[in-house]
Amino acid sequence: MASEVKERIDLQAINCEKELTLAVIGGKWKLIILWHLGLEGTKRFSELKKLIPNITQKMLTNQLRELEEDLLVHREVYREVPPKVEYSLTAYGESLTPVLRMMYDWGKKYGEEVIWKTPDQEAN
Repeated sequence: MASEVKERIDLQAINCEKELTLAVIGGKWKLIILWHLGLEGTKRFSELKKLIPNITQKMLTNQLRELEEDLLVHREVYREVPPKVEYSLTAYGESLTPVLRMMYDWGKKYGEEVIWKTPDQEAN
């Protein structure tokens, strides 16, 4: 697994740990996937798809594979008919939960105070 991560991420382009973090969790969908798995627990593929309606099936598959390769998500396959697959966070994935919560809180405050503030509120 670690070799797959090293192949996908251009380590020579990484100048610091912040850039490594962004290389692993960056992109439009990974944080959202991590958020749902971290705050809501184990999910099946179809459940994640319903929670993230604008993501394509192919993109969700790719993002889950990368998160699994990066050791942030665990994929559990149950040997039954029909096949059952569940996704959950690993210890590395769970360690991001406080960061995700802080990002959510920051975004909420920023949205309320800057983005969605009406002109009459700005005068106050």
